[in-house]
Amino acid sequence: MHTFAPQPLPNWKRAVLKVGSSLLAGNGGLDAEHARSLAAFITASRAQGREMVLVSSGAVAAGRGRIGAAGNGIVQRQALAALGQASLMGFWQALFEMPVAQVLLTHDDLRNRRRYLNARTALQELLRLGALPVVNENDTVAVDELKLGDNDNLAAAVASLAEADLLLIATDIAGLYSGHPARDPDARPVQRIDAVTPAILAMAGEAGALGTGGMRTKLEAASKASAAGIATALFCGRDAATVQALGQGTLHGSFIAAHGSRISARKQWLRHAPVAGVLQIDDGAKAALLRGASLLPGGVRGVQGDFRRGDVIDVHDAAGTSLARGQAQYNAVESARIAGRHSRDIEAVLGFRYDEAMIHRDDLVLLQQESMT
Repeated sequence: MHTFAPQPLPNWKRAVLKVGSSLLAGNGGLDAEHARSLAAFITASRAQGREMVLVSSGAVAAGRGRIGAAGNGIVQRQALAALGQASLMGFWQALFEMPVAQVLLTHDDLRNRRRYLNARTALQELLRLGALPVVNENDTVAVDELKLGDNDNLAAAVASLAEADLLLIATDIAGLYSGHPARDPDARPVQRIDAVTPAILAMAGEAGALGTGGMRTKLEAASKASAAGIATALFCGRDAATVQALGQGTLHGSFIAAHGSRISARKQWLRHAPVAGVLQIDDGAKAALLRGASLLPGGVRGVQGDFRRGDVIDVHDAAGTSLARGQAQYNAVESARIAGRHSRDIEAVLGFRYDEAMIHRDDLVLLQQESMT
């Protein structure tokens, strides 16, 4: 079998690592043989000042190992996932000195803008606290998602949610080949993919016996990440040397380049979304927004409407002109209470704090493009 030549990984500060069931399942439960090298890579990355979010399959395999139950139907897998979640978290915690935090999501959490904002805030806070978020699909309630079995695409969504620079997908083979490497002696490694085309997808194989996705779902996930401005690396998680090389900035696998903007799609949505309220700001806050800053409470002079956290609201300057539009970090009542205050006072006033900003710059789009020139 032809091997993948080494290639440099792009510089990254935050990454999402997806690990599938085929790398974790052993006889009668979970096996740490391959997980140890992946855990060492995460620990080494953290020591380099980088942040990592882990998307881990394996709950169903862990549940099956606990009670030895057979059956692979939707209801059985839901029950096994519920039984296995605690074991899966214990499995990963045993491999780290840092605290591990469980985050259960469904695709609905990522489609609904309010829940998306809540999930993103939680991930950011966990990373700030020095924890390792371990994300899994909430298989116990996500019937459709479990049926499709798509943690690869979930990982791409989490990469966008976490505002990651890189998506790493650990597989049980070295990467994408031009054909099935075990059946086609002429199959060649595909080192770099600039776009996931139908021809590229045609090279993908079917799902494995243990995992619920195959190379096709990994390429679909990479395509979604690429459109969000996030590059993807596919590599063999069974090869400890390959995993160790990642920590040194070298990939032995397939690299899928990013071609979109991490925030362009969200800002396009914001521009056309229905508006639930208005924040009126002073000239200082206006100047800060035009420089690309977030909207802090100190510059807010008025609050209008009955909006909730996550709703889209307009930002008006002192003359009443619509300057920008964004997602509210606080509801209307909370916004009125902290308007004009320093960010450090938010928790003292409200008893809690979601964010120092009333609208984060990544959730804000300027409506007067000419104002930016």
